[in-house]
Amino acid sequence: MLPIISQLSCMNKIRSFTQLEETDRVKIEVLLQQGLSYSKIALILNRSVSTISREVRRNQSVRGKRPVYYSARIATKKALLRHRIKPKHSHFDISMKCQIAEWLLEEKLSPELISIKGKRQRIDFVSHEWIYQWIWSMKFSLVQANKKWQGLYRYLKHGKRRRKRGNQRCRRGNILNRSWIDQRPSIVDKRGRYGDLEADLVLGKNRKPGLLVVLDRKSRKTWIRKLKNKQTRHVINQIKDICRKSDRPIKTITLDNDQAFAEHYKIKQDLAIDTYFTHPYTSQEKGSVENRIGIIRMFFNKKTDFTSITKAEIKSVQNKINNRPMRMFNYKTPNEVFLQSLH
Repeated sequence: MLPIISQLSCMNKIRSFTQLEETDRVKIEVLLQQGLSYSKIALILNRSVSTISREVRRNQSVRGKRPVYYSARIATKKALLRHRIKPKHSHFDISMKCQIAEWLLEEKLSPELISIKGKRQRIDFVSHEWIYQWIWSMKFSLVQANKKWQGLYRYLKHGKRRRKRGNQRCRRGNILNRSWIDQRPSIVDKRGRYGDLEADLVLGKNRKPGLLVVLDRKSRKTWIRKLKNKQTRHVINQIKDICRKSDRPIKTITLDNDQAFAEHYKIKQDLAIDTYFTHPYTSQEKGSVENRIGIIRMFFNKKTDFTSITKAEIKSVQNKINNRPMRMFNYKTPNEVFLQSLH
């Protein structure tokens, strides 16, 4: 027996089928150079004779029409190429695409949430990254069959993001008795308790009054109210109504410098709730409610005429947002987190 053979393990029983790897092909090349037959090579590699014969026949180098020699490097390259171009069953079929489009358009779910929800129904459901790539590839596709998917990118949360530029002067009127966010208790920053709220407004077509959005910083539970106007008395009364009906005592509210919040001091007078204001042009200081507004905009875009939107429609959107799974809560919903905290 040649030295190379003694270094290779030989098992009595042929192993179950697995594809040949590059290391197997290197051994085949060496053993063929030593003049061994297919049957002896198969015995050494613990493979069937037909596997060795088929491997050499399919992947050996050819000059003209005549086989010349077997090279592990060339054989691996041929095998990979053949695997790449062969027809494959695609589990990313039309039914999955339609389901993704439905959840994106109707439920306004993000690709991540679509993937999580889909895997509960189909084990082979694609990842969120695959969904993102597919949606953006459809935007630029010239294939007629893909035309119905071309507009899906518009329903991504940041699909139409535009940067706003402008001067940094604050032209808002003066709001009396403001306490800046720097004076807010540290426990609010840490989201260590329920009852610390953020509030903001959503405007509609032609900057007409739209919605009041109030959010609990810890659970992300959200309340949405339709506004008849932007007068400070009406807005503050809506906030007070939300606070009175809350299942938990409200401790603080963080606002921005919109004139609609000018009578904020009445909240403290009537309900003993402290109010704090972000610095001008720093929306990130109340990022949680800004995030929720981004999702609300997926249901009501900036051209929405809220005079034609009913309270029932707004309530429906509020329920969808509060029942929307969130990664930070291990895909529990704000409602689930808020209700658990009450037990």
